[in-house]
Amino acid sequence: MTIVSRQTISVASIHGPLAIELAIEQWPLKRALRISGACWTLCEVLTVTVSAGAATGRGEAAGVGYRGETCETMQREALVALLACSQPVSRALLQTILPPGGARNALDCALWDLEAAILARPVWDLAGFEPPAAVLTTFTCGIDTPEDMARTAAGYGGARAIKLKLAGDLADAERIAAVRDALPDAWLAVDANQALDRSSLEALLPTLRVAEVALLEQPFSAAHDDWLDGLECPVPLAADESAQTATDVPGLVGRVEVVNIKLDKCGGFTAALDMLAACRAHGLRPMVGTMLSTSLGLAPAWLLGQYCEIADLDGPIFLNEDRSPGALYEQGRVSVSAACWGS
Repeated sequence: MTIVSRQTISVASIHGPLAIELAIEQWPLKRALRISGACWTLCEVLTVTVSAGAATGRGEAAGVGYRGETCETMQREALVALLACSQPVSRALLQTILPPGGARNALDCALWDLEAAILARPVWDLAGFEPPAAVLTTFTCGIDTPEDMARTAAGYGGARAIKLKLAGDLADAERIAAVRDALPDAWLAVDANQALDRSSLEALLPTLRVAEVALLEQPFSAAHDDWLDGLECPVPLAADESAQTATDVPGLVGRVEVVNIKLDKCGGFTAALDMLAACRAHGLRPMVGTMLSTSLGLAPAWLLGQYCEIADLDGPIFLNEDRSPGALYEQGRVSVSAACWGS
């Protein structure tokens, strides 16, 4: 891991004087990870550390790249908002001084972690959750040749759920078939990341049926959610880029069955709880995912995953090294120690 930038400030908070460090970190990947419209060779995150007396809390965000967020923009956005704030900083205040996105996510999660340390109560208890347990997660196959994607899928020892990325080209059908052949009994989802249109999806439907794909995530551009209207698709549909915050959930009713909640999109654990409640209120199945992250960024999403039907929580497995203690992957499930976040 390399720290490329570190900024520190002091502000007033509901917990007293608060020291805040905002560091940009780079974590190299084991190999390149490609999806439709992006390819990564490293995971760059904004890590926020907040300290009040002897108590410390941490949060992490990768940001939403397709919305133009970078670690530099998130760091700057957080600094400007905090320095301009005339009120004591709190989780509630963050919802008003920062928009949804990575900056608010990292700060919000750090404040949850800090409150847990001050009160000596874990975040799951503060949030009204039951004690957390290991969560079944998908394991991702980035865009590659059909043969290499099948090899990647087969290499996930103990995996019970696979999510493969689509490119929106003619090889997608071969990719799906190859992964299904490699893991005939796995739960299988495909994620187009907005790469399809109505005609390309219709051409892909026979393959989706034969491969018994259980979920199709974000087939169309978020600008064309209307393409979902009247769509006869045998596979349950999930919204990702089309579902940024809780306010987007009502408009997805009748278009999708599943909503992918990501803390970087909605702006933190606090906002993610709102999205979870909105999904329940509107009869949509909640899913939780993350951007590329270390286990620090994964931990709050994992906690939310206790109450989601589907979890896509494999981000740290792509890193050369992770934080310690890090997430534990066993028999297709993931768990995160409270010592990582939320103790």
